Amino acid sequence: VQLQASGGGLVQAGGSLRLSCAASRRNSRTYAVGWFRQAPGKEREFVAAISWTGGSTRYADSVKGRFAISRDNAKNTAYLQMNSLEPEDTAVYYCAADRDFISETWAYWGQGTLVTVSS
Repeated sequence: VQLQASGGGLVQAGGSLRLSCAASRRNSRTYAVGWFRQAPGKEREFVAAISWTGGSTRYADSVKGRFAISRDNAKNTAYLQMNSLEPEDTAVYYCAADRDFISETWAYWGQGTLVTVSS
């Protein structure tokens, strides 16, 4: 499975962005999708994940109530809607895919997309 993340950019604090993660294979719809981020000088951290059906989601405490993960299996694409952005959300965001919704080691990774939140 090849993944392509997009939608990053520069936004002011309090603003919104929507990231997209497009998968290359038709059967990618059977994979869970996760979003991760890595800020400068920090380790990569989990942000959100969605099961392959879309029926289950989970979030990092730091983004609960502000971010929403979704997917459109007809388009082989997952999304991360980010609202009320804070400077602390500045990071390179990556999407990943795995058979296991609660995977600790995601099998497939896309390239990152940079999100910069100015204060």
